[in-house]
This record gives sequence, C-alpha cells and structure tokens, in this order.
Amino acid sequence: MKNFIIAGNWKMNGNAQFVQLYLSRLNSNDDIKENPQLVLFPPFNYLANFQAQQKARIISYGAQNISEHQNGAYTGEISGEMLTDMGCDYVLVGHSERRTLFHESSETVAKKYQAALKVGLMPILCVGETLVQREAGEAFAIIQKQIDAVITKVGVQNINKMLIAYEPVWAIGTGKTAKPEEAQEIHGQIAEYVAQLTPEAPINVQILYGGSMKAENAEALLSMPDIHGGLIGGASLKVEDFLLIYDIARKVSYTCNR
Repeated sequence: MKNFIIAGNWKMNGNAQFVQLYLSRLNSNDDIKENPQLVLFPPFNYLANFQAQQKARIISYGAQNISEHQNGAYTGEISGEMLTDMGCDYVLVGHSERRTLFHESSETVAKKYQAALKVGLMPILCVGETLVQREAGEAFAIIQKQIDAVITKVGVQNINKMLIAYEPVWAIGTGKTAKPEEAQEIHGQIAEYVAQLTPEAPINVQILYGGSMKAENAEALLSMPDIHGGLIGGASLKVEDFLLIYDIARKVSYTCNR
C-alpha cells in the first residue's frame, strides 16, 4: 500500500497575511484526508498560526531546522522542546541549503536528527548530491555517507522508521528536475541500502522526492515504486498549486492501492 507524504517547505517566505490566507484556504478544503498526509514547514515565527488554526490535526506541520542543543547560551537557536511546545510533528534536518549555505556537516546533521528523536519529533533527513558529484559517478556514495552519519550517531537499533528526502542539489530552485527513472534509481538504492541495515526487522522507510516537484511532473514521479511523496519548495508557495499536487498524489495513491 502506498501512503504518500506531500510536504511543503516555505523556506524564508511569506508574511502574516500570506499565512492567514493560506490556512484559510486549507481549512475550507474538505478533500484533505489522512492519505496523502499533508505537511507544511513554515518559518519559525508562523508555527503559532498553524497551532491555532490548523484543521483537526489532519494537516501536520513542522520546523525547517532544529538546534542540536537542548538549551543554553546559543543565541538564535530553537530547541526540540520549543518545537514540540508549538505543536510540531516533524522537522527538516540536513536540507541542502543548510549544508551548503550554513556549512552544516553530516555530523552536525546527525546530532540534530538525534535531538529531534529525543523529544518525539519525526525528522525528515534530506540527502543528495551536487551536479559535480553526480557527473563523477559519486551520487549514491555521497548519499550513503549522509545516511551513515545518522545511523552511527543514533544507532540503527534505535530507528524503526525513517523519512528521507532525496534532493538532487542541482535541481533545487533551478527549475530542473531528474527524470522519473533517474529519481527512482536513487530512491531504489536508498530503499535497498536502508533495508539491508536490519534485514531481520527492516526499518520502515519512506523516501520523498525533493527536486522541484510540481503539478506537471508529480504524477510521473509519484508513480515510481520507491517515491513515497514530495518535499516541495517553490510550488508550495501558491496554495492552489500545492493542492493540485496533493490531488494528483491522492489519485496515484488510489490507483496504486486498488
């Protein structure tokens, strides 16, 4: 059975009016169900809006980042406990922009993953390769190292479920996208690799595609066997575009589960 997660990462976008109108549109939509699961990642300061106005927990939400520290003199940081106080269910860790622009190493990402688990948040681990790495034939080797950093830090015995977002970094914000078959190749490798970590009790892993999913390519991508949803950036900023992707996912899910 294919249960999709359609997640929208707003990044550093939006204002109070934008959030109000967006939530109003979501809350008036009776077609949003538990499958596909709809998840949104607004900027930190708008989490309170989601906590106050979300629709009966059918719409989940989370934070775009988390501190590796529980508390202390870390100006500007947000702890996991603070996020749970805001009603968050999820948190992104290791997004390509955090790794590239803020120089977060895989070791730092692993610490953030562990911090999320400690407070009951479901981390979505973002992994992916640059164009240079891909052209050098190193794509999966890079991704494997990113996953291994988390496994080493947390301990495979402490993970029974993983959410991974595959981000071909060369496709983020460029309008480019991997062909469905190219995305499936990496998704399949990730699924196979995670499965062999605990062959006697396989980890429940869902792998989202995070490389410029939009309405035009959503059906083809979601129809691939190891693509379990999308982590969507630009297309999530227009609520109608985002809901169109959600509707496509629901249709594909229905077809797959017949």
